[in-house]
Amino acid sequence: MSVEFYTSTPKTLLNEFDKRISQSEPKGKINTWLKEGDYYTHKADDWTKKAWFLPRVESGKLVFNIIKPKGSNVSSIVYGYYHGHLTETFLNHFDQLFKHSSSTALASTGDRCSS
Repeated sequence: MSVEFYTSTPKTLLNEFDKRISQSEPKGKINTWLKEGDYYTHKADDWTKKAWFLPRVESGKLVFNIIKPKGSNVSSIVYGYYHGHLTETFLNHFDQLFKHSSSTALASTGDRCSS
């Protein structure tokens, strides 16, 4: 259950994501994601902290693994929402910084989504 963004500059892509989340200028700011430590969660009231993403920089790609919150698993509905919205965010803000993305349908290396 990971999202992968294929790019020759994965660290730059992650840095730009962080920069847009934390910037004070409204133009271009990402308001839908919250960063807490190394983890990201969606900010919408109905979805916040239902799951987390933990990024990992690899050669040729930036990988976001899904992490369950303490005391619960990640449902397929939450999985779909988080993966869809992360991909949408990257398409809207960083389409020039990656070639393509993919989402796994089931758990993959690095995911922690169930007990």
